[in-house]
Amino acid sequence: MVAPPELAVYPGVLELMKDWDRAARALRSAPLDGAPVVERPVLDLPLRYPRKVLCSGPNYADHLAEMGESFGAQWRPYFFLKPPTTSLVIDGAPILISGAPDDKVDWEGELAVVIGKGGRDIRPGEAMDHVGGYTVVNDISLRGPHRRQEVPPPFVWDWLASKGADTSLPMAFDVVPAWHIDDPQDLVVQTRVNGDMVQSASTSLMVCSVAELVSAASELVTLEPGDVIATGTPSGVGAGRGIFLCAGDEVEVAIPGVGRVCNPVRVRK
Repeated sequence: MVAPPELAVYPGVLELMKDWDRAARALRSAPLDGAPVVERPVLDLPLRYPRKVLCSGPNYADHLAEMGESFGAQWRPYFFLKPPTTSLVIDGAPILISGAPDDKVDWEGELAVVIGKGGRDIRPGEAMDHVGGYTVVNDISLRGPHRRQEVPPPFVWDWLASKGADTSLPMAFDVVPAWHIDDPQDLVVQTRVNGDMVQSASTSLMVCSVAELVSAASELVTLEPGDVIATGTPSGVGAGRGIFLCAGDEVEVAIPGVGRVCNPVRVRK
């Protein structure tokens, strides 16, 4: 691992993303041969902390099918938020759960986009100019509390309880600059639980592309440098099999060419 001197002015990756135009030029031109070697690096979250973490709702037809649903002809992407400072955890840190079987704790391996250039109402054809890089996340979901039985039908969906729990977004150490990824729709999302492959699918199967997701998100909120957009998960989640995570399990999400994140599951004390 090396540290190009050109980046020494940035105390962290989030600060680098806020100055992305200049930082990107420095990264592209920085000679890595001969750059100072980082001795005994202590790795942390690549972004501590983004202002916003937006997660796409269903974005793979096979995942929606395994949940017993299908996309309508007028489908438009939608998003939910995760609390950045409490949901994000690093590779190797535990995913903390209550241990209650009714929680139905599930995995969702995903490609995530890191915004480099902010904006509002971004056109799909210009959206990729706003992407700074990519990373890997695991959108841990509690299926049990998602649908509240005791409230009136218009209010049954509890997204905070289902998606916003502490430690519910493990993130890889890597943020790979966008120019190193030839095509974000030609990557493979792979998830393993206790070493067994449970998800393996190409991002070409996304219903809405990365560009379409960035554009759609920018119609709802102003995107800012360092914001993270998780792009949805393919089929192979636990809910489709009736199998959920429990203490002692280990979950790994990897996208070759982008990164990996691997976390044990522990009961919260």
